[in-house]
Amino acid sequence: MSEDRRRVESRELNERIARQGAFLKDLTDEIATVVVGQDRLVRRLLVGLLADGHVLLEGVPGLAKTLLVSTLAAALSVTFRRIQFTPDLLPSDVTGTPVYNPKTGEFTVKPGPIFANIVLADEINRAPAKVQSALLEAMQERQVTLGDKTFRLNQPFLVLATQNPIEQEGTYALPEAQLDRFLLKLLVDYPTRDDERLVVDRMAKTGVKPKPRAVATKEQLLEARELLDEVALDPRLRDYVVDVVRATRDPSTAGVPDLAPLIQTGASPRASISLALAARAHAMIAGRAFVIPQDIKTMAPDVMRHRIVVSYEAEAEGVDSEKLIQRLLENVPVP
Repeated sequence: MSEDRRRVESRELNERIARQGAFLKDLTDEIATVVVGQDRLVRRLLVGLLADGHVLLEGVPGLAKTLLVSTLAAALSVTFRRIQFTPDLLPSDVTGTPVYNPKTGEFTVKPGPIFANIVLADEINRAPAKVQSALLEAMQERQVTLGDKTFRLNQPFLVLATQNPIEQEGTYALPEAQLDRFLLKLLVDYPTRDDERLVVDRMAKTGVKPKPRAVATKEQLLEARELLDEVALDPRLRDYVVDVVRATRDPSTAGVPDLAPLIQTGASPRASISLALAARAHAMIAGRAFVIPQDIKTMAPDVMRHRIVVSYEAEAEGVDSEKLIQRLLENVPVP
């Protein structure tokens, strides 16, 4: 292919991304009318939407995690269900159940709240393992089996789960197999003073709550997803993605063998797939038709922080996965 032809195709792709991705800015602006000071978090949720990956939100209560998710669903004009996870929750409370009709002598399916476009699993670590595992098939296979029938979930389908990192009494920690199903794990922090002051101005009035408008549709999202595979990921950057993830298993490949005793289990190959997808989505949100190294570096902590199991030695030294990822990114050569 000639260089001129390559430039024309690249320009055409950039124009398509700008045109079909315009709704992303509309979504961001509309969410900002309700949720204050979480611009970075909103962009990461959009990465999850574009990459068709589930997201785990971790933060103390009162940081507008639930409000953010419900606002996103309303602005995108998709169906939304919230499931409050509690110790007495049953799997059928999530997926639904076949119900016997004595008049007809037949079973009919009563679908659960999982049959929605965006599902908020609120405080997911409050429910026992059998309920958490009920989400596995839905999250991974995009389907639910009830009785002898299997039902496909509508697209888009996204699970956004929240958990409180502080209060762990009476909770059930998510196993690694469940954590690995989440494309991203996002840490929700306190707002700045100015943002918190603005929150008070907006919300500290009885009965006055900002309501988001529907500014985009799921059809626009699905069309944008079709463009994601066309976002260029240079072979050298694919190698970089693999090198970053493999360094979590063998830090000596990044020239930091001293980190080996601090990592009990490194990230799986699913992390490599997720990082490549997330980097493409991040580039697309930025309006680019190609990935740059900074896209990968930006998304790496969100993709890998929940996929690395630190050792007892690391815990004793106060080293968490966040610090390990930062060290690796500083040492893995950038193409």
